Amino acid sequence: MAFQMGAIILFSVLLGQYLDKVLILSFPLFTLIFVLFGTFASLYLSLKDFITPKKSK
Repeated sequence: MAFQMGAIILFSVLLGQYLDKVLILSFPLFTLIFVLFGTFASLYLSLKDFITPKKSK
């Protein structure tokens, strides 16, 4: 689960940095947006896994 969270946040950081470089922005706007989105997305997925009961066979 920690790997999943780390991968989502790392991907969002790299995507934001790439977009900032391509669009030549002085302020890292897309990095900030995608880091926040990645953080909330990873927290949502983790909490969803904790809250939903597992079906036992």
